[in-house]
Amino acid sequence: MPRRTATMLASTLMLIALLCTGVFISVPYSEMSPGPTVNTLDDHAGEPVLQITGHKTYETTGHLNMTTVRVTSADYRMNLVEAVYGWLAKDTLVVPHQAVYPDGQTEEQSTQENAEEFSQSQESAKVAALRELDIPVKSWVIVSTVVKGSAAEGRLHAGDVIRSVDGVAVHRPEDVAKLVTKHKPGQRTTFTVVPVKTRLVRKGSPSAAQPVPQQSVRQSTRTKQVTLTTRKAKDGRAVVGIEAGTDHTFPFGIDIKLADVGGPSAGLMFALGLVDKLSPDDLTGGRFIAGTGTIDDNGKVGRIGGIQMKTIGARNKGARYFLTPAGNCAAAAADVPDGLTLVKVNTIHDALGSLEKIRTGHTSSLPSCSKS
Repeated sequence: MPRRTATMLASTLMLIALLCTGVFISVPYSEMSPGPTVNTLDDHAGEPVLQITGHKTYETTGHLNMTTVRVTSADYRMNLVEAVYGWLAKDTLVVPHQAVYPDGQTEEQSTQENAEEFSQSQESAKVAALRELDIPVKSWVIVSTVVKGSAAEGRLHAGDVIRSVDGVAVHRPEDVAKLVTKHKPGQRTTFTVVPVKTRLVRKGSPSAAQPVPQQSVRQSTRTKQVTLTTRKAKDGRAVVGIEAGTDHTFPFGIDIKLADVGGPSAGLMFALGLVDKLSPDDLTGGRFIAGTGTIDDNGKVGRIGGIQMKTIGARNKGARYFLTPAGNCAAAAADVPDGLTLVKVNTIHDALGSLEKIRTGHTSSLPSCSKS
């Protein structure tokens, strides 16, 4: 066999061996890619994404699309060949598995966490939108979570409304921790709460006890006192083992219907969609606008993950403008899809101002993202 032929054959066999080896070598990475993008102003799976009852709504045009990212599952083990391909491809992003599923998080745990974050983002979107429109929203401090094995387990429950701690009224979640930590570990503290499991007897009903509607529970004066003995936290503070949060009562019905989506990153686009439907102004002017970003009750927009995959997904769908959280601007500007304009936003108020510039054609003054 000629030397050149033998060398080529040996090289080919070596390459095949390396490829085969790469297929069987697992690497600790996960892959992100562009996911579906949904117009919050339109229908999805046969029903409106934003459903409002008991309040006047207005016709909308154009698009206010929320964007998503597809991620390989927690139990998927990427091989070396797939990782190299993902690194070279422009429409995928290979990231450390730990960054997506921290501390060995399972697929079930990740799904549950994403569902909880998605639910919270919907509530914050509703609050931010209504406050932007000067529509009053009643807020309540509640028990958000109860730590297993803590002093509060079995005594307080997620959803209980906290009226006061040691006779001092609470107005914000952080008030609860401040009042509890005034004690020394081992001392007692008393919570006045409206129990989430309050029951109302209804004569003639199939069951003697039926749940009170949420709004009735929130407004109820049927409180009870729960006295707990504080325990010592790792940092030495007195704790009872709960996390306080905020719940809200809305003046009319708002429902957000979007299955198979998780995480908090759609908050901004949900809030903008609600403002559009509840106000006579046509926010988009018929333009195709997409975006992302978490949102809190006060309308502040927060950064999200997978921004580059979201801009690709938005542009592939037809978006011309992309509302980008300020904290993601540098990463998004590093590789902008052709034909897509990144618009920097810090708050829902910023976003509404930018939408006005887009629909009126004053795009040269839009706040833009830069690489630095």
